[in-house]
Amino acid sequence: MEDCLDLSHEVVTPPTDLDGDVRQRGWVADELSGDPWLIEIDRAAADDIHRLIAEMHAKPLPMLLRTPDRFGIPSLRAVAANAKSRLDQGIGFVVFDRLPIDDYEIDDILACYWVLGQLLGPTVAQKWDGTMIYDVTDTKRAYGYGVRGSATNVELVFHTDNAFGNRVPDYVGLLCKYPATSGGLSRFCSLYSVHQRLADDYPDALRRLYQPMYFDRQAEHERTAPKTSFAPFFSWRNRRLRCRANSSLVRKGYDVAGKVMDDDLEAALHAVDRVTSADDLWVEAPLKRGQVQYLNNHELGHYRSEFIDGDTPAKKRHLYRLWNRSEGDRTYDG
Repeated sequence: MEDCLDLSHEVVTPPTDLDGDVRQRGWVADELSGDPWLIEIDRAAADDIHRLIAEMHAKPLPMLLRTPDRFGIPSLRAVAANAKSRLDQGIGFVVFDRLPIDDYEIDDILACYWVLGQLLGPTVAQKWDGTMIYDVTDTKRAYGYGVRGSATNVELVFHTDNAFGNRVPDYVGLLCKYPATSGGLSRFCSLYSVHQRLADDYPDALRRLYQPMYFDRQAEHERTAPKTSFAPFFSWRNRRLRCRANSSLVRKGYDVAGKVMDDDLEAALHAVDRVTSADDLWVEAPLKRGQVQYLNNHELGHYRSEFIDGDTPAKKRHLYRLWNRSEGDRTYDG
């Protein structure tokens, strides 16, 4: 049994009048010059961070109770507004460069990140148990049912977070405590450009991707709930693309559901993998210590290469993830 998701507010047929929207919003690597995703944490924003930490020390509270409205942080608000504009109207991802992670205790920096993240929208649970800040690090467990790829060091193909979810996050944030010794590189691609290449080169595959398919829910659900969800790869809302991109979780979904994947879907997933492997489509932006990455989780695909940690456990690759979502409540399913 699968969990059929409510898509009543989305258009789930291939668009016939949105070609201009797709071409206008998409980009490829050679159209970007410099590092247009970088947003400087300037002196004024750094001063806001200093005051923010001082006030949190003077007025202790559990971190999850901290909200931006309790602090006078005008420069950080301007930084966040700039980021949100780029996420919604620009290339779809930003990197804040950077939080002063070497000047403060990690708990202080994490609290600042928590407050900053909320300026982009409501933060929501990332696991069924209500986890709000998620540790992305290699746990040495094997990638499989009930073990997310983010808890391993395996390569993660281009995807959107929580593609199988009832309500997909709008934005995904990552704060880098330490990068990997080798690998763990971040790549980004416009899903509008992926859609356009599928339309040009694999039209039959694109049509199949607008039809529902099984996704592995990675055991993030009530104990008695279905282990898979059933939804299309592509849909639209208010003339904006909404993509549940994760070919790996679709393949796992059919295994978990005990279903045989139809030939059309198998061909469509191969087409997605071929399109997203084209190196002219994506840009690479390695995440450095103290940097914060944020991305539009409906319109941008992201990738992580396999990585190797060094011999110092305290400095192994460790990122802190936030999810933001404007719909539903703050629970995992919303």
